[in-house]
Formats: sequence, structure tokens, C-alpha cells
Amino acid sequence: MKRFISIILILTLVATAVLSGCAQRGQAGGDAVSLALSSEIQNWEGTDGVSAAALLGSMKKAQDKGGKLSIVCTTFPQYDWVRQIVGDSTDRVDLTLLLNSRIDLHSYQPSVGDIVRISECDLFIYVGGESDGWVEDILERVVNDDMIVINMIETIGDSAKIEEVIEGMEKDSHDGDGDGNIGDADDDGHGGDGDDEHDEEYDEHVWLSLKNAQILCAVIAYVISALDVEYAETYQNNATGYIEKLDSLDSEYQKAVSSAPVKTLLFGDRFPFRYLVDDYGIGYYAAFSGCSAETEASFDTIIFLTEKVDELGLKSIMVTESSDKRLAETIIRESNLGNQQILVLDAMQSVTISDETSGTTYLSIMESNLNTIKEALSYS
Repeated sequence: MKRFISIILILTLVATAVLSGCAQRGQAGGDAVSLALSSEIQNWEGTDGVSAAALLGSMKKAQDKGGKLSIVCTTFPQYDWVRQIVGDSTDRVDLTLLLNSRIDLHSYQPSVGDIVRISECDLFIYVGGESDGWVEDILERVVNDDMIVINMIETIGDSAKIEEVIEGMEKDSHDGDGDGNIGDADDDGHGGDGDDEHDEEYDEHVWLSLKNAQILCAVIAYVISALDVEYAETYQNNATGYIEKLDSLDSEYQKAVSSAPVKTLLFGDRFPFRYLVDDYGIGYYAAFSGCSAETEASFDTIIFLTEKVDELGLKSIMVTESSDKRLAETIIRESNLGNQQILVLDAMQSVTISDETSGTTYLSIMESNLNTIKEALSYS
């Protein structure tokens, strides 16, 4: 069987080690990745009876095959994380980004070539949400007992969030409890209970949390190091340096939001940023949830968002990078002020290899998003 059940059990310990490492860095130079590779994990045995040592032994089969490690990623964030971890050792890794034609996660369907790449790879990294339903079908049919699979949502464990529908937001047919009870928003724009238990779906946009990114990068570094032991130290050092950059940017976000006079963002668009705003206590309102299939906002939604803009005195309306901005323009036109600026937050749902070759990285996008949030949360 593919090694994705046992690996998730090990990764729970990795995530715990990363969080400990982040807490210690400022005090005693704690090393998150080294902690993730500690003897505690090496000696651990999972509830299914598969020890870490035995799992690593099976993973090393990839090295014995010779040639490059084959790593396949569905979306850009994990693709870029692998690039940062591999660093200059590109001759040892064959890295593939599947969503490479500006088709976002929610619309993607794999080609025959994509299925072949997945079936033959050593490491497959995917998000694990509702939009990845096709993955499970492929993994059931793939005959590759040595493949390691990382499901990002399962890897972050209790940090995974249920997609919520808050006051004023359009409901998809699968949202809510069927009786219109979608949960009232509190004063800063956060929702109530949202979806009914039997309708719960996880918010797929886990990469938009810098805290999640640190955990996931440590996990990926752990697995790549196990697959290519000869260069394990290089991968660990690269990951340590990169995780420190993620941690530093996380601190910058917290500092910026803490000192901002405005604490709420309003999206005339879909809202894939719940992980980001929750990390820093930012309130929000939006027309659609992050994975909504709706394309047109109702009159009630437009009126609600317009009234919120006026009530909160917002000077900016937010959209994602894929928006046509028509809804945001309508809200501005109907508002009392009528001259709000439209600001774009990038959810990284359609970044391609061509963007990467021109210098786009996960960090560069998150740094740009920070500047946008600073502007949106200011009075000027």
C-alpha cells in the first residue's frame, strides 16, 4: 500500500517538534528541523505497528533505484517549498507542478500525463480538500508501494478549519443546515457555527497561514531527507533557514495587525483567506466562501456588504487575484463614500512555472499580501 497512512502518524510528532522549535529559537537557538529528526521520532512506533525506522527503511528504496527523486506537487505553495528545501541540489530531484496552466484548484482535472507522473513518483504532495477528490481515485489505482503521500490538511491536524459561512455571505447549496441557519457574525466579522455537522468541509487554503507553512515545510524536509539520506543535512539546513524566514514574516504580520487602526477586511469576492485572518485576529465579511461555486451575488448580499462598508467606514474593498472586480465596483458605487480603492490579496491559486521563473515565490507573495493588508487596515 502507498505509505500515506503511517506517515501521517509520524508527522503529528513532527508538527509538535516544529512548534517547540519555533518557541525555542529566540531563547536557545532551537532548530525546528533537527527537532523533527530527533531520536524521539526515530524511535517512535505508530498505532498500526509500523515504526519510524521501518518506514524510513522502506523510503530509502527510492535511492536504490538510482536517478533523481521524483516529487509531484498539485499546487504552487508546496512546489515552491520543495524548491527552497532542495536549494541548489536540483540535479537530485525531478520536481513537477501539476496545476501549471492558471486553472485553480477548484476547477482542475488531471490529464493522462498527470496520472502517469503521480503513479511513478517517489513523493506526492497534495492539499487534501474537497477539490482533491480525484486524488483518492488515482491513489486507489496506482501500483507503487514505495510512494510517499503527504496530505496537507491531514498533516496540520487540529489546525485544519471547517469552511464557514458568515452573516451576509451567499450560501452554496451545500452550505448551512438547509434551514438558512448559517451562523451570525460577531462584531468583528467572524462567523458563528456555520455549517451543519453533516455538511462540514475543510477549508482547503491551508497554505495561506505562515504557521501552517512552517509545519508543512518541516514535514516535507523530513521526508525528502529520508528519501535522499546522502544529502539530508543539506535539505535540513535549507529548511531550517527557510522556516526562520517564514517565522520572521509571521511576526511582521502580527506586529502590523496589532498596531493597525482598522481590524476588518471586506471582500467583494470569494474568501479563501480564513487561515490568514484567523492567525492574526482580523475580522472579515465576504460575498462568497473560499470554495464557493456561486458566481453572482444576490441583491441582499450586495446591500449587506455595502451597508457594512458604510458602517465600518472602510476605505478599501478586497478581491482575490482572479477577480473581475465587478462586484467590488458595484459595492463601491452603492456606498455613501463611493470612492473606495480595490485592493488585491493573492491566494496563490493560479501561479505557474512562468511566474516562478520571473522571480515569484511563496514568500514574495506573502510579503506582498502583508503590504496590501497594511494598506487596507489603515485609515488613509
